[in-house]
Amino acid sequence: MGCAAAAPTLVCVKRVKQDEAEEWDETMPLPGDIIEGFAEKDGDDDDDDDDASFVAVKGRSELSSQLGKMVQKVETIWVKVRRGDRTHKLRVRVVVDKSYILHKKYTIRAARDDRHIAVLGDLTLEKCTTLQEMSRRIVNVAFRGFNRKEVKYDWKRKVDTYLPDQASTVVASILFMPFQGEYYIEATISRCMAWFSAAVSSGVPLVFVNIQTEQIVTSEKTNQNGKEISRGEKQQNTSTSVELVQGIRLWFLPGVEQVLLEMIPEPGETRFGLDIKRTDEGFICVGEVTKGSAADRAGLQQLLDEANLTKHLLVISRLEGKSVMPSTVGSAGFIHCCDHDEIKDALASAMEGLDIIQLHIMAWPNQTRPKTPQAIAPATLRPPKPPL
Repeated sequence: MGCAAAAPTLVCVKRVKQDEAEEWDETMPLPGDIIEGFAEKDGDDDDDDDDASFVAVKGRSELSSQLGKMVQKVETIWVKVRRGDRTHKLRVRVVVDKSYILHKKYTIRAARDDRHIAVLGDLTLEKCTTLQEMSRRIVNVAFRGFNRKEVKYDWKRKVDTYLPDQASTVVASILFMPFQGEYYIEATISRCMAWFSAAVSSGVPLVFVNIQTEQIVTSEKTNQNGKEISRGEKQQNTSTSVELVQGIRLWFLPGVEQVLLEMIPEPGETRFGLDIKRTDEGFICVGEVTKGSAADRAGLQQLLDEANLTKHLLVISRLEGKSVMPSTVGSAGFIHCCDHDEIKDALASAMEGLDIIQLHIMAWPNQTRPKTPQAIAPATLRPPKPPL
């Protein structure tokens, strides 16, 4: 049985090394352009009747060799490219293709933009057409609007003004991995939303923001028999298999806002006076507050009483600026969350030195605010009210 003949290829622009796609225009080499010929003539003369001066292009390697011969002769050259059923003549510059290290190769770049360098290749007509359609959508004159420019932005002042509590990121997320042998994203989405619904139903005041798919690279070491290696086994004659899987990232607000509280210990105290526990979904919440303790003075007892009345949990989102919220659900179904024993150790260590501890509490709608520093929430990101 004979082999099928390979599809013929054309010299084409595979991509361009210019990330600012909104700055592309039709005078530049664009992905999908089929290069039919080149001419050594310099200057701005692109006379349509002068096709005889163009040398036909047969392959990428040959074109690179011809470009190398011209680079010392003229400052710019002209290339004839085909886009759809029309041909265009573009003025370009010849440059070294830095993708090749061992052998010097040449390519072209836009005459008026040093960043716009073409990556050439031998592609089938079908691939060229697909790339042309992408370029056509990007370089659509009717939708291009005005030119873009870069402007300086005072990030430090803006962050200090509009996000004064920089330990609070306002939004949070958790990544759900697909189970082993699971190839349908719907199953992962279902577990993601079941986790979210269960957390909210238990009293955690989360606010849904969005979900998105996320590609994750996983690797697994196996021995020659194809069995996964356990810890402690010798890893001789092993191979590593790499797989690309799709997970789901759930974005949420940790409460309608995050209330910052400070627990200030006094001499003679041995505990901050709060007992913590972990929910099934991996969140850390306050279970009890000792009357008269640093936690009580910070307003935690007031918030706990209100939480019990409104059927909410008093959930800690951050301790000393570090997140204590769950971050990942692995492919075996285990939730990666903060070790509450480690939190207890951190509190005990701070108490020994009578250090102040800061924590963020997830707030629910219409929650009473204790006398605390400014809470951080999406609402605080709105423009400030003008002075009266």
